[in-house]
Amino acid sequence: MTGPAGPVEEILEPELPIVDPHHHLWDRRAALAAAGDDPARRHGFLRVIDMAARYLLDELLEDTGSGHNVVATVFVECRSMWRKDGPPALRPVGETDFVNGVAAMCASGTYGPTRACAGIVSHADLRLPPDTVDRVLEAHIAAGGGRFRGIRHSASWHDDPEVLGPLHGRAPEGLYRSPEFRAGFARLAAHGLSFDAWVLEPQIPEVTELARAFPDTPIVLDHVGTPLGIGRHAGRREERFDTWRRSIRELAQCPNVHVKLGGLAMVFCGFPSFLSEPPASSEQLAREWRPYIDECIDAFGASRCMFESNFPVDLGSCGYAVLWNAFKRIAAGCSAQEKRELFAGTAARFYRLALPVA
Repeated sequence: MTGPAGPVEEILEPELPIVDPHHHLWDRRAALAAAGDDPARRHGFLRVIDMAARYLLDELLEDTGSGHNVVATVFVECRSMWRKDGPPALRPVGETDFVNGVAAMCASGTYGPTRACAGIVSHADLRLPPDTVDRVLEAHIAAGGGRFRGIRHSASWHDDPEVLGPLHGRAPEGLYRSPEFRAGFARLAAHGLSFDAWVLEPQIPEVTELARAFPDTPIVLDHVGTPLGIGRHAGRREERFDTWRRSIRELAQCPNVHVKLGGLAMVFCGFPSFLSEPPASSEQLAREWRPYIDECIDAFGASRCMFESNFPVDLGSCGYAVLWNAFKRIAAGCSAQEKRELFAGTAARFYRLALPVA
């Protein structure tokens, strides 16, 4: 369904259970219409959003039902359906309200076997005073119907505006190092919550520092740390691989950290497959992504790695079925137990999902 048109591939290992631990739901049609011909829309990130301006339950289930055995998913915040009114600190709770309703629909069994949004990760501004952070976390937990699992407060920053494009300036430099952020972050453990960290490759050491400062808080690094291959990094991704690898190896020394294997289909990485014509096959994607994914599995071990779709953002390079085929090609040399961990078990445990694959 969603994704570049291309040859239909046979589904590899169709019985292998998958817990997709990272996808979004949104309706961006009004916002895109209001943006008109804003030059920012030429950035690859918004070109992809144009391709999937609406990505709600129907679109998600069409993707999860495209042949792979997706037994459950985890929703990750994307500033979707925030409350329009009320205290600003509590407006992100609207996203949990919305997603929990979607999850309840799927839990009824009416929409098929996939338990979409079995776990929910939303946003809280952790720079707020700790007592305010407590109130926001408590509101998310109450709204989550037993499904709320953690917070993502992205810190992706770069001094080159061409790298992040429309996302440039959303996070200040050094967010995870600031005393205000850390005071709020400290409240996660008290509520039994985990943290999703989205940073760019040069910022991975900031996640390592955070993990060392808070060893009792489970942290997952999104998108293998987002290697860069655009802006002033264009054409330099491969020469920066060793720097990325050293950062990943250092981060892997923190036992409270996991890593999501995905996000490499985004514009930020600058792979040839992004918006390619014709669309890339799973074989090409596996060749492009393998060095990063293999390195993460070697550093963290399968029990701390989880494949992710990052849909619909990753449709800039492929459709949902092709993406999971690419992951299965990369994992072809893994043992049966390692595959169970990489595709379902690690995600189910990290997000505390009551599933038989955990």
